[in-house]
Amino acid sequence: MAPPAARVARLSRAATFSACHRLHSKSLSDEENLKLFGKCNNPNGHGHNYKARLLICLLFSLQIDPVSGMVINLTDLKEYMQQAIMEPLDHKNLDKDVPYFAEVVSTTENVAVFIWENLKKLLPVGMLYKVKVYETDQNIVVYKGEKAISE
Repeated sequence: MAPPAARVARLSRAATFSACHRLHSKSLSDEENLKLFGKCNNPNGHGHNYKARLLICLLFSLQIDPVSGMVINLTDLKEYMQQAIMEPLDHKNLDKDVPYFAEVVSTTENVAVFIWENLKKLLPVGMLYKVKVYETDQNIVVYKGEKAISE
């Protein structure tokens, strides 16, 4: 009798963190920043309870390990998320406490890129498929490691 066909699965895991920031570009004047970012340009900043959801897969799916029954050990994934998301971002002022945002505007888009880059360093190559960051229930950014389109 032939062995059963390999089973595949996608794994998603979420982390919630709180952080504050100020949307402000050093490339713009104070007036231009206020016009572009409105109340989010408040000099004292504002906060969010962000939720980051990761989709882990390889070529859209991972084989379920026949011995462990998992696509990745959840204890390992939790530790990777602790290192890549919680330690650098939770209860931080993104603009003042996270060196990455000293030169990059702390938009949710850039938070998603930051999380992607941090996780990519920790996870097995090719495993991370998508990072989804919820700034609010209405503002959600999905990042899949895309690069800028060259002209």
